[in-house]
Amino acid sequence: MAFEVFAEFIKGFRSLHFIGPCVTVFGSARFKEDNEHYIRARELSGKMAKEGFTILTGGGPGIMEAANRGAKDVGGKSAGINIILPFEQFPNPYLDSWVDLKYFFVRKTLLIKYSYAFVICPGGYGTLDEFFESMTLIQTGKIKEFPVVVFGKNFHEHISAHLEKMIEVKTISPKDKELFLVTDSVSEAVEHIKKHTIKPFGLKYKPMPIFGEHA
Repeated sequence: MAFEVFAEFIKGFRSLHFIGPCVTVFGSARFKEDNEHYIRARELSGKMAKEGFTILTGGGPGIMEAANRGAKDVGGKSAGINIILPFEQFPNPYLDSWVDLKYFFVRKTLLIKYSYAFVICPGGYGTLDEFFESMTLIQTGKIKEFPVVVFGKNFHEHISAHLEKMIEVKTISPKDKELFLVTDSVSEAVEHIKKHTIKPFGLKYKPMPIFGEHA
């Protein structure tokens, strides 16, 4: 197994090394293209792609497809890290480059490694896992304070309430709430990501070719 894991990391590094500064979009694989969350994720991703970001996802259907599709709508760059599963997951048709992986933790590590911002769209267990792992890494200083946008106030209202409860009982600090933005606004989300990435990390936006191919 150790050799398989090492090989998957090398495979991911080789496929994704030149994809440019990314925004990773997390969300459910189960939404269809007529779902409001799919439509909104597609719109938001298109706007971020126009700013020069590569849109990076888990490479599958649902919100992942919507995000990659939004990038392609505007001629932007789109990449995915697909997990091999017996159901739900297959590479969506809106990817410029992608890699197929077996292990979730390798995929999650790569999604975090290549991103300067994270967007949390409505989803299930996997999306929440990715959200809270990203928050934990930022909170503990294991990665830089990349901007995190929780997109969809109504869907996430109970999570927001639970976070307030954690602040109340002091399992997290009040300042930890400042590490992410909860919004329904596409423009607010894009401006938040731009504000906390372009100048802080010295990003420069130029047309950049897509490197890598399906591995």
